[in-house]
Amino acid sequence: MILIHNGIVRGTSKSGKPVHGMKLSCDEKKLKSVIPIFKHRKGGVEVKVWINAGNLKVGDNIMLLLVAGKFKTDVLPVFEELLALVKNEIVTEEEAQ
Repeated sequence: MILIHNGIVRGTSKSGKPVHGMKLSCDEKKLKSVIPIFKHRKGGVEVKVWINAGNLKVGDNIMLLLVAGKFKTDVLPVFEELLALVKNEIVTEEEAQ
């Protein structure tokens, strides 16, 4: 089972306002420290994360996150937890409106 998240800069904010781009920063040290924890979860999980930090325009990739393992029941919880952690604690997004 392989799950992939490809975050892309949207042209509208969550509230519906136009967005012209975003500034994205990443806590690389924290990201590097959590990946091994997620890799060693039940089911032989493999994890890859790429963050596109910097000034981004609409349509640019924000991040690619991949989680792979033996079974959906192993992979899905790891995927959901890692994605939430990355979005809430590792990256900071500042939309340009």
